[in-house]
Amino acid sequence: MRRSVLSGMLCAGLLMLSRPAGAQEREGVMGDLLKDVADLQTKITGLASAMPAKAYEWRPGRDVRSAGEVFIHVTADNYFLPNAMGLAVPPETGINAKDYTTVQAFEKRTMTREQILAELDKSFAFLKTSMTGTPDAKLTAPLEVFGRTTTHRSLWISTVTHLHEHLGQLIAYARSNNVTPPWSK
Repeated sequence: MRRSVLSGMLCAGLLMLSRPAGAQEREGVMGDLLKDVADLQTKITGLASAMPAKAYEWRPGRDVRSAGEVFIHVTADNYFLPNAMGLAVPPETGINAKDYTTVQAFEKRTMTREQILAELDKSFAFLKTSMTGTPDAKLTAPLEVFGRTTTHRSLWISTVTHLHEHLGQLIAYARSNNVTPPWSK
């Protein structure tokens, strides 16, 4: 009996050590949001990969974003929203939260399907690093953004909600182009 308890403790310890340092699960609201973003990244990038280049040009109506433009919009906001909280974005994005025209300029960039896929991955990596780097104590700190006072926690929740909104939009776009979401097969 004593051996089995010790063996179990040893196995549990080895499993903990075998996980990469970044894989340690965070608790609380930010931990929940990070898990959600990981799932959203898998789904959004999965749809982006499953859709052929021609489908990136498809739009449901005049003056509505095309599928490719929605992917670029998601990418832009993955940079913009953390920047609105004061976090520095990669300079090559040109995004400055104090000047929304920089976000619009990013979204107007002409990108191939492959460039959009690569930029989506980079933007999600940036988003997750930004979220991970936000200490729990800062979540309740007040934040002046978009002409109102809120908290960092509230803006992180809005960031994730925004991703869900566009995931739903992208699912409809994919299905309109006869593309089944990879997780639905």
